[in-house]
Amino acid sequence: MNWRRGWLPGSWSKDLLLGRVLRNSSYLFASNAIGAVLSIITANLLGVTGFGMLGVMTSFVAGINRLFSFRMGDVVVKYMGEALARGEIERAAVTVKAAMLVEAVTSIAAFIFLALVAPLAATAVVNDPTTTPLFLLYGISILANITNETSTGVLQVTNHYRSQALINLVQSMLVAVLVGFAYINGGGIVSVLMAYLIGKVILGMGPILVALHWLPRVLGKDWMRASWSLLPPRRELIHFALSTNFSGTINLIARDSEVFWAGVFFNTTVAGYFKTALAIITLIVMPINPFISTTYPEITRAFASRSWDNLRSLLRRVTMIAGSWTAAVSLGLLLFGRQVLFQDWTIFGRTFHIYEAEFLPAFPVLLVLLVGFGVANILFWNRPLLLAQGLAGFPLKVSFWTMLAKVALSFALLPKAGYLTEAGLLSGYFVVSVGLIVLRGLRKIKQAERQTALYNTSV
Repeated sequence: MNWRRGWLPGSWSKDLLLGRVLRNSSYLFASNAIGAVLSIITANLLGVTGFGMLGVMTSFVAGINRLFSFRMGDVVVKYMGEALARGEIERAAVTVKAAMLVEAVTSIAAFIFLALVAPLAATAVVNDPTTTPLFLLYGISILANITNETSTGVLQVTNHYRSQALINLVQSMLVAVLVGFAYINGGGIVSVLMAYLIGKVILGMGPILVALHWLPRVLGKDWMRASWSLLPPRRELIHFALSTNFSGTINLIARDSEVFWAGVFFNTTVAGYFKTALAIITLIVMPINPFISTTYPEITRAFASRSWDNLRSLLRRVTMIAGSWTAAVSLGLLLFGRQVLFQDWTIFGRTFHIYEAEFLPAFPVLLVLLVGFGVANILFWNRPLLLAQGLAGFPLKVSFWTMLAKVALSFALLPKAGYLTEAGLLSGYFVVSVGLIVLRGLRKIKQAERQTALYNTSV
């Protein structure tokens, strides 16, 4: 395939691989849009400090859940997807069975650990020991997601994105209604937390029930009886699971707990600024984020079938789509973000605003974060590209060393340097880690392509 011709939109309609990714991604978009609006309503209901407190609680619980997670969705996508592509139904079945068992055990362990450390978080970060029950209340979401990762992986492999989209949409609409009701009636953080919890329960149990419905149709009625002896090589499987767990833990510390770290280094008001900025960043990642889960299976299939032209075409085109959207939204926020988000507007004699004036300090944080999130958004396929090649170790090493650098600089510079420095460190983490992973992934494609060419020549 000619590289230049591959960029032409006229040829895109013939790209079945890209078409499947775009179609599957669009199914997940609507619920994300509702989630962005929901965040605005919640922020104005609770105020910047209450919004920050909510962010600390939810990110702390989600963080513990991820700390104990072995990313079984990635395991299922890789090993179940490969097995089905080769027609090895029983091996696919036992992979799912093992993943569910491991995830259930770790979910229970995560909830027990939360119960032990919640008092510490309430006292040291929120500075209010009476909030301990709220941490535990939201912790029920961990149990509701008991085998969610495995089930989500099954739905991705079997292309049931519409089911996921419906679940996401239903829970988003319900949570929006509940939070809207709390807003009208002057509810507080407990009302919002309950609404979020209900959404998490639906989001957790929904994919599990749908996966259990489809698994017998894909793997046969006796899929639970598949022999353990058919598991992929245990050493390889364990190494992959440990690598993805460690990678998830690194990401948790380095990039996905920024609201919590803002509460640790500063206070819940600053945490509110970061939660607000990250909510606005959702405008950038919202359309692209579903591409991650929908592109990974396609990259895996392309590698398994050695379809190098299709793989290159897919990467070029999704990068162009992500880059165009990211650039447009970033420019809009840079030029008009302050006025649109934090300024009073009068239309038909009525004055309204998106965020209250107390959220204005979040805007500089947003501008700094745009750099790092923009790079990560455009090159969102960096980690799936290496996972598809069985190279989970390299992203792990890159993420680990860049995470250590970020954490060391955080403790050395914060809070004396101010909260914008924290935003700068996060952006730097994205730029360095994503850049290194992308370079390695593209080199490996070239190497694999050469090996295929040599093999075909020798045959």
